[in-house]
Order: sequence, then structure tokens, then C-alpha cells
Amino acid sequence: MIEDYNFGSIVIDGETYNHDVQVFWTDQVFDWWRNDSHIIDVEDVIDVVEQKPESIVIGTGESGMAKVTEAAQKFIEARGIKLFVDPTEQAVKTFNIRKEESMEEEGKPEKVIGLFHLTC
Repeated sequence: MIEDYNFGSIVIDGETYNHDVQVFWTDQVFDWWRNDSHIIDVEDVIDVVEQKPESIVIGTGESGMAKVTEAAQKFIEARGIKLFVDPTEQAVKTFNIRKEESMEEEGKPEKVIGLFHLTC
């Protein structure tokens, strides 16, 4: 579970990260590097799409400066994956809600992956 987000840092299960991260429904956390830090394109999401999540939540930074290309959006949605794109503070809330509600309703976490840009 994501416990806190502030510009440049995110706290997940008690550990603080100061770089962009990928967070899986299994509570695994990985670095998230992109070719261009403010453009999220197909090659930046291929690896997570291959994990066959039910949904992907993308946090575009504190003020939403990172942009998800139309090609990346179509690539994700064409595979039947729900896509949520918001500034990171809201995206963190969306990620937590999707994960928690599925636990309450279905007894298992939704296969949700969060991709979070932590700055601008």
C-alpha cells in the first residue's frame, strides 16, 4: 500500500523512494525509467502491459507535467486494460482504492500496476 506521496518522494510499505517507481498489486516496487522523463510512450509501458494487469494507474507528477502519448494510451486500452491517468497525488489515491476495494469485494487484490512520476 502507498502510504504517502510528496514532491520527489513516495512511501510504500514503510520504505521511502526518491525516484519514479512501478508498483505492482503484489506489493513489488521497481524503478521506472523512461527515454524522456516527461513523455510516457509505448516503450515505457511495454513491460508492465506484458504482466497482464487489469488496470494501470499512471501518475504524471505533482503538477501533471508528464504526458502519456496517444499511442501509449491506445496500446494499453487495446489489450483490455483499464487506464487511469492523473497527477501523482490523485493517482496514488486511485491505486490504493482500486487495490483495497477489490480486496473487500472479491477477497483478492485487483491486478493493478501504478506508474508514478514523482516530481513536476
